[in-house]
Amino acid sequence: MNILSREDLRSQIKKREFAPVYLLFGAETYLRDLAAKTIADLILADSELREFNETEFSLSNSPVLHALSSAEQMPMVAARRVVKITDVIVSATGTKDNLKEEHEDGLAAYLNRPATTTVLIFIANDLDKRRKISKLLIEKSVAVEFKPLEDAELIGWAKTKLRDLKSDADERTLQHLVGLVGNNVRRLTNEIEKLAVAALPDALISYELVESLAPDSREVSNFDLTDSLLAKNKTRALQILKKILDDGAEPLMLLGLIASNFRRLFMSKELMRNGVERREVARIMKLPYSKQEDFLATARRIETEKLTWIMQRIAKTDVAIKTSIGGGGTAGSRLQIEMLVCELANL
Repeated sequence: MNILSREDLRSQIKKREFAPVYLLFGAETYLRDLAAKTIADLILADSELREFNETEFSLSNSPVLHALSSAEQMPMVAARRVVKITDVIVSATGTKDNLKEEHEDGLAAYLNRPATTTVLIFIANDLDKRRKISKLLIEKSVAVEFKPLEDAELIGWAKTKLRDLKSDADERTLQHLVGLVGNNVRRLTNEIEKLAVAALPDALISYELVESLAPDSREVSNFDLTDSLLAKNKTRALQILKKILDDGAEPLMLLGLIASNFRRLFMSKELMRNGVERREVARIMKLPYSKQEDFLATARRIETEKLTWIMQRIAKTDVAIKTSIGGGGTAGSRLQIEMLVCELANL
């Protein structure tokens, strides 16, 4: 499989070399979405009727064949048009797919002879590269995988963003910021923008400013939210949830953190039931020192049946978000996770 990196794509874009079909996928969704926007912006830069030459279809509510039909249309008073197909899901099990084997013939027909006046961009939320239809997409398009950034790359991104905002921070401060925020570029960007405003008029972001304004979102989402849920403190749980989401966390990513924490509870309970010493359990589960006592006490106290039900309910929310049950997009995903938090806090 010929899958390009972000750097490969950037090099092509700089040369104004555009392919007829792109497939953008991977865990780093902010840079993935930014790449799709950049491609569209460059292609349609001279289009006086952009609103007629840029179309977006979400597979959560539109059949792929409708989008392919749109891609066949001629642009209006422009050399090219852009069609985006978003929310593509080709999962490992196939149960959540919205791009299926039944679409393969129509998809292959277009990919084998793509429209010369259209740039078609597939944006995948979930793509199992082993699936036949995924291999077809990868083979017939310029496929780019957006993997999570390493710390050095995140610091590089932060420096670039700060230059754009005409602000600055030293290396130690940036390392601390990345350590707090984690490898979510969307959240990192939000925090940098907030800090740049707070640093005015000097435009120098200090270590102390980061310490006071940038919350440790990973720590909050991993423990404080779960603590509030288990304490049946719905008000506090919703306050924490709102803060995390407003800071830029994606609902699916946050759901994964919640699931991970309840799995830790389940595993901790099993380890202690099998006679593993408390300190060893804390080491295996990688629990922060300040949280160990309360976390393990909760693990001892909570019923296995309750934990099992919670994990099943989280799995249902995962399916609901990925299949846009109750509404697609960010608003629909946020609603699903808010409903989950309310339900878990009422147990």
